[in-house]
Amino acid sequence: MPRQAKKRPRKSDVVSASYPDAATLPELPDSDPTKKPFEPENLDRTVIAIPLLKILEKERLELAADSSLRPKSHKVIIDLNMAFPKGREKAREWVLDAVPRVVKSDGLDKSQRVHEDKSRFSPQYLFASLEANVIRALVNLDARKNGSQRGKAGNSTRAIYHIWPDFPIRILTNKSVSTVKADAARASFSAYGQGIVWAVMDSGVELSHPHFKLHGNLDLESPLEHLDFTGDEVTKKDPNGHGTHVAGIIAGEINKPATKSGKKSPHRAFVRNRDANGKITFREMPINNISGMAPKCKILSLRVLDADGNGDVSNLIAAIGRIQELNGHGRPPLLIHGVNISVGNDFEPEWFACGQSPLCVEVNRLVKSGVVVVVAAGNSGYGSLTSQFTGVFSAGMALTINDPGNADGAITVGSTHKEMPHVYGVSYFSSKGPTGDGRAKPDLVAPGEKIISCAAGATRADIKEEAGDCDYVEDSGTSMAAPHVSGVIAAFLSIRKEFIGQPEKVKEIFLATATDLKRERYFQGHGLVDLMRAIQSV
Repeated sequence: MPRQAKKRPRKSDVVSASYPDAATLPELPDSDPTKKPFEPENLDRTVIAIPLLKILEKERLELAADSSLRPKSHKVIIDLNMAFPKGREKAREWVLDAVPRVVKSDGLDKSQRVHEDKSRFSPQYLFASLEANVIRALVNLDARKNGSQRGKAGNSTRAIYHIWPDFPIRILTNKSVSTVKADAARASFSAYGQGIVWAVMDSGVELSHPHFKLHGNLDLESPLEHLDFTGDEVTKKDPNGHGTHVAGIIAGEINKPATKSGKKSPHRAFVRNRDANGKITFREMPINNISGMAPKCKILSLRVLDADGNGDVSNLIAAIGRIQELNGHGRPPLLIHGVNISVGNDFEPEWFACGQSPLCVEVNRLVKSGVVVVVAAGNSGYGSLTSQFTGVFSAGMALTINDPGNADGAITVGSTHKEMPHVYGVSYFSSKGPTGDGRAKPDLVAPGEKIISCAAGATRADIKEEAGDCDYVEDSGTSMAAPHVSGVIAAFLSIRKEFIGQPEKVKEIFLATATDLKRERYFQGHGLVDLMRAIQSV
């Protein structure tokens, strides 16, 4: 098993240019009203759910501090693995057989058990009361006995998929390509993004990454050139890794299937996991083919964030100004057709009227000049509230759109599940509308959970140290959702060229053709972006 991953400072996915709250996160971050409540770590793959890991860790510390205390039995829900090689029923049988054996060897209270009387009503779950040591031992036993191989499509062969806390109740009053139908648009219309240039305002783009070689996505003709607005004078590297991950979702492609001899593709991808103790590990995921939404689209890197993911609003404004110059302030033919901004800052109503900050004003001006601007909504849609009845509790929060997502002309994008958006709806962390002045935002949602894209900079270095070098890594946030929309629009413009220079019309088309996920308007906007429907509507 790979060694525990080293922690490094990380920003929330939408970087704050106003508040330096990028301190090193605790291993299992708790809700804290003084900090951003969402971090990509909350979506780590783990058998023991992170809320339960927090409970177990808290108890461990209490037991260590007071020798008179005894372990508690925790009410848990054991979620069975439907992909277990012998079937879900066999997984159920394995757990029912294993629990008493683990209790006998690792438990203090021998009355711990699976509540079979209640569990019989659910084929998917087993309900149990187990001590912390028993829970961990059960997970470790499952890993040793059942988890040594991989099932179909890389699925785990463990009997247990997840162990959740049995939360108390009271009396109360790359698969995302198909999700947005980019694959269908390629097959039907050859919508590959050819002839389109998209600017990425972020931490830079790693020009040497193999993902961008096949179609020369980063090879630009004068006067276009990759620029740095941070003062570091780094134009060919991405020390942080965020910008390269974003760019890889928009464009680029590799197609290196396994050879007839069975030799694997030289490109490696890693996803994050947590072991039974909550420690981060990396697991390699087989990868032969992966592409951005618009594989042939050109990418212009405008670096506005430093190696730590920090920057100033002025960097963004300066980068917007450079685009205006290159485009002759809207005089055709445009050299840059769209911009992706997966960074931003918290909107402070004490400073500016909503949507009227300098950054929002410049975004609106850029849109008026003929450039499509796609912006991440933010990851501040989940936080802490207080009521007289319950005290402090975590909840989804309205009025949390970040700047420049408040800009009226921007296409502001929230996050949804990468494969099953109709089932899971809008990501809990995704910032929610309306805007502070009552306008409807976000505009669209797109896949933003556990998205695999290019690895670079500090992200790649962390994995290399622990598990070996890699080309692709998983990340989550509205920063990953926005480039899905950028890439989809680039693909659209490549075959519907009459809409180049008409960003407001483009926005109108994509909002009108989005797929309704049947969620609240201020959660989902107009719905899930749909490239095929947009192309066919005009």
